[in-house]
Amino acid sequence: MLTQHKISTVSVIGLGYIGLPTAAMFASRGVKVIGVDINQHAVDTINQGKIHIVEPELDMIVHAAVTKGFLRATTKPEPADAFLIAVPTPFKGDHEPDISYVRTAAESLAPVLKKGDIVILESTSPVSTTEQMVQWLATARPDLHFPMEGVSDKAIDINIAYCPERVLPGNVIRELVENDRIIGGLTEHCSTRAADVYRTFVRGELHFTNARTAEMAKLTENSFRDVNIAFANELSLISDKLGINVWELIKLANHHPRVNILQPGCGVGGHCIAVDPWFIVDKTPDEARLIRTAREVNDDKPHWVLGKINEAIQALVAKGRDEASITVAMLALAFKPNIDDMRESPALHIAKKFAAETRTNLLLVEPNIEALPTAVANRPLVSVDDAVARADVIVLLVKHREFVGIKQKLSAGTHLVDAVGIDIA
Repeated sequence: MLTQHKISTVSVIGLGYIGLPTAAMFASRGVKVIGVDINQHAVDTINQGKIHIVEPELDMIVHAAVTKGFLRATTKPEPADAFLIAVPTPFKGDHEPDISYVRTAAESLAPVLKKGDIVILESTSPVSTTEQMVQWLATARPDLHFPMEGVSDKAIDINIAYCPERVLPGNVIRELVENDRIIGGLTEHCSTRAADVYRTFVRGELHFTNARTAEMAKLTENSFRDVNIAFANELSLISDKLGINVWELIKLANHHPRVNILQPGCGVGGHCIAVDPWFIVDKTPDEARLIRTAREVNDDKPHWVLGKINEAIQALVAKGRDEASITVAMLALAFKPNIDDMRESPALHIAKKFAAETRTNLLLVEPNIEALPTAVANRPLVSVDDAVARADVIVLLVKHREFVGIKQKLSAGTHLVDAVGIDIA
């Protein structure tokens, strides 16, 4: 087995919501970090000591790391001791996993690999993706030996592991350091090498397993959350039909010592919970019945919210208002509170669909962004106060801190569609 090499240079492939904070944490510990991203704007922004995403505390860490020379961004991989791949893994077609970004990342770094390096996949991935990545690397670099069938441990040149992130947007910096990590090496030595990389800044416990179990663990964590959210969302549909206040219902039920129902919302978004369960369904469609149903419940919630918005509009029409004279304000486009991330956002989906079909005047409020995404760019982005002053219908889609207490600001004639229970603790 190869003598362990000191990790002095780390390359992070993908400088998004996970990759950039991870790169910054390595750099903050005095490790030389080469960040790689195909987005030239992101690369230029980072090299100026700035950030292109919203994440508390990250701007200060990146600025310090760039200023001290520990972090540099580029568009092409360069030699390093460890490579972390943190690229998107969306789905395509009928919820089929798309791992093309992982393949592109692996093939792009293959030319700069050298004996003793370690490649760690962090992207949330279908089970067996890490093994597939090894095949791509081995094809690109037949001169190197990778951990695969027929290659002895002593002959392995490049160590491979799967180590999923498990952080909460808006709290990434703290959780990167404090949360436990799963280390899924293709061999025990691969796990040991990966653990040495993460011990640079992780204070949480490192749990060793194999790559497939690590991949499934990440999918399991997010599917568990999705199922629980689906239960809350389904309760909101049932309660609405029965004339029950779902927020009061859940608050009362949660007084049971073994009950902890989550809060319903306008759907489920983000790159993880809204996507990952489908990876399990895709691999095991006959067995993943509950997971599939939960996904369908959560995916359908935006349609229910749109129905509630239309009910509010029709109530005004019934009083003699022309639909074209009605102003609707949708509050929030991000997928969760107090961030700018709109990946798989049900709020954005609601805004896009409503904008495409309505004759009303639509105002959009998202305090965490400066410009609207292309799909709704022809609509005005306004402040909370402007929306309250102008709108006949207010639609609350996410619990941003700026919206707390907004009910007290509404005039008597304003219709409120509250999908999140804004004043519920």
